[in-house]
Order: sequence, then C-alpha cells, then structure tokens
Amino acid sequence: MTTTKTIYGALLLALAAGAARAQDPVPPPVQDPLADPAPRTADDRPYKSDGAAALEIVGFQFALNRIDHAFVRPDDYGVSVGSIRRNLHSSWVVDKDPFEINQLGHPYQGSMYFGLARSNGLTFWESLGYAFAGSAVWEIAGETTTPSRNDQITTSFGGSFLGESLYRMANLVLEQGYGLSPRWREVAATAVAPSLGFNRYVRPGRAGAIWPSNSPAVYTRLQLGAGGISRRIVGPSLAPRRNELAADFALDYGQPGKPGYTYHRPFDYFLFRLRLSNVQGVESLASRGLLVGAPYAAGSAVRGIAGLYGSYDYLAPQVFRVASTGLSLGTNAQWRLADVLTLQGHASAGVGYTSTGTIRASTSGQYNYGFAPQAMVMVRLIGGGKVSLDATARKFFDGKLTSPETGGTDRVFRGDASLTYRFATHHAVALKYITSRRTFAFAGVPERQQRRDTVGLYYSYEPTGGLGAVNW
Repeated sequence: MTTTKTIYGALLLALAAGAARAQDPVPPPVQDPLADPAPRTADDRPYKSDGAAALEIVGFQFALNRIDHAFVRPDDYGVSVGSIRRNLHSSWVVDKDPFEINQLGHPYQGSMYFGLARSNGLTFWESLGYAFAGSAVWEIAGETTTPSRNDQITTSFGGSFLGESLYRMANLVLEQGYGLSPRWREVAATAVAPSLGFNRYVRPGRAGAIWPSNSPAVYTRLQLGAGGISRRIVGPSLAPRRNELAADFALDYGQPGKPGYTYHRPFDYFLFRLRLSNVQGVESLASRGLLVGAPYAAGSAVRGIAGLYGSYDYLAPQVFRVASTGLSLGTNAQWRLADVLTLQGHASAGVGYTSTGTIRASTSGQYNYGFAPQAMVMVRLIGGGKVSLDATARKFFDGKLTSPETGGTDRVFRGDASLTYRFATHHAVALKYITSRRTFAFAGVPERQQRRDTVGLYYSYEPTGGLGAVNW
C-alpha cells in the first residue's frame, strides 16, 4: 500500500460528498443515559443499518483496489481467487512497507471504515468491530501481499481511535456551526470526516444525521508560525537540516468540570493534535480518548475524570519517526487554585503497539515493531484568561518487546512547552519550544542518539476564548 492509496481513497469519498444540503438540527430524544445514543434523524427516529455499513466498506475497498491497480507501482493489487486462497492459508507477518504508509496511511484508511459504520448509526464498539473486519478483508482480499499483523492493529484500532475524533469533530461543526452557513458547514464536516459527508449526501435525513454531542466543554486552538533549529543531532539519518513553517491545531473535547456533562460514551472526552509543516507534511498527529471512565471531585476546587484511554500517536520530527496505538490508564483534572489561576492536567501510562524508524537511514534495519510501554503528562496553567503556560511530555520506552525482526532497543521522548499571551478575545501570540529525542542501539550502527530542538513564534487563533478554563 502507498500514500497514493490513502489520498485517492479520501478524495473519492470527499468528492462524492461535496457540499450537501444542510438539515436543521433536531433535539435529541429522551433515552437511557448509559447507552450510546443513536444519531438524530429528520423524523426523530433512530437509524441504524449494519447492511449499509458493510456494503459501503466493501464498495470503498473495491474502488480503492481498482485505483491502486491502475496507478500504483509496484502493483500489489491484482487480486485473484488464487491470491485470496494463498493469503487465507498464510501466516501473518510484520511487513516492511514505508513507515508513513503503515503508521499514517493505514490508520487513516481504518478511520474511513470506522466512519462509514459510525455514520450508519452504529455505536463506537460496533464500528470498531467493522473496522477490524474491514482491515482483515483488505489484508486477505485487497492486496496480493502476505497479510500483515502490524497493519491489522494500526488499521483497526488506530483507525478507530482516530476515526471517532474525526467523526465527533465533524458533527460538532454541523451542530454548532461556528458562524458558517449551512452549505459551508457541510463542506467543513466533509473535509474532516469524508465518510460522514458521503452518507449525508447519499441518504440525507437517514444515515449521517447530526449526532448529539451533549454540549461538551471544548477548547480549540490553531497556531501558525515558524520554528528555527536550536539543536540537532542527526545520528544515522541522511535528512537535510531545515527550519520549518508550521500549522498546529489542538482540540480538547469534554473537559472535566462542566455541570451536567457525563462520560458514559467512549470518547466523551478526547484530545486531538495535528501539526503540519512544509518539510514533513504531517509532522505529528495524536488522538487520545476516554474509553471507559467516570468523573470525580475533590471539594469545590477540583473536577476530574479517570479511566481507560485509547490512543493513536504519530511523530515525524525530520530525523526519526515513532508511532503507537495503545491503551493506558489515566486521568484528566482541573484545579482552580484561585479566582484568576487555573491548573489543568492529564497523566496516563500503558502499553501500545509501537513502531520506530530513522528517516533516510544510512543503513538498513533501523526500525522496531512491538508492544511497548508508553506514558504521557500534560499541564496547562492559565492566568486570568490572558496568559497560559503549557507543557506536554510523551515517552515511548522500547520499540521491541515481541518482534523477532530486529535486535535493537529504542527510547523516544517528545516534549514541548509554550507561553501564550491573549491580546484580544480570539487572538494570541505564543512562544513555543519543541524537543524530540531518540536513544537507541542497533547492531552495526555506531550512532546511539538523535535529537531535534526548535524554538518558534506563532500567531494563535482561539475561537472558544478563555485559554481553555472551565467554569462550574
């Protein structure tokens, strides 16, 4: 599978969806608060179709296979009865496709499977099952190559964790509008989640109806700026030294503390991060959501949630890459230290299926696949809604615990810190420091570390205002 596959697949659905006609939102029906509510429809009756979800996924795969067969070289898509029979009897392997295809393209493809099921009225868990089955079908009958277990994990689980964030963000645009006209709401929602836009176009009022968000506390930020290299150790990478222009999008959905908001459904809380650069394209992408958990409180000053989180992470800081699909135990909390001082934070630790690799490696074999520990800590100190200090640290401890393909070890750390000053209701400036560090050991590779630090100045647009503090 190649990058072309992912791009053509996304464009196929996005072009089909287009700018569909809008519907007026309908109040959600009264229902069991512990259930994952069905999407709202024009006649206020739940809609759900397993058959339509399965048919659309298979149709998407067929179109994707034909496009790849026509345009992608080498051609691994000339599927036949013989190749399907062979794959059915083959042992699953760890494939060696390009890193960005396995760890970025496959999760996005999985998010399409997931989104097609979700926009046909299926719950999160049902849609995850469809993504898992869709991935298995593609591995066996979508390509002629041997089925890959790393693709199966990243496509189904990584795709679902990414897909639910995209599905919810698209629905939030449709529901809240954010000043957009009905037509531009449709265009924006389709750009975020093409599968939802497709179903809203082909069956308006039925599939793809606006899904009720229950009005979460949301913090959104878009930063545009430039970063210069302050320190760089390339190690065994042949990548050139380059500064970058970057766009950095962050969204926190369902922050704890809002009165009346509950956490009965997967991803009622999630964070989403996307960083684009003129050098790497997608420099980083992360989606981390609460799968099962509950809120808690400590006095009148602390509100939080705790439970099991599902996560998908992809990092590519020019000299190396790391990606992980994982499960972690953790918590989010907000502590009102004073009337004008608020502390927010997240901490989690768990295990993920992790991949690491050198960009433009000087020798072969500089990669790892395997289950590995991971951890994340995030804090934001907000002063009077005017100034905030943010810091995030992510650690991926070892890229090889189960894979027999390589004998190396990996430790990856990603940290960032930023100081933001809001000079108008929705406008701010930020000074940001980012560090990406990798320590490793591979046979025949004398280098033992890679590092890239940047300092940048950014303009920040904050449509929700207040720098993210939640009042109760």
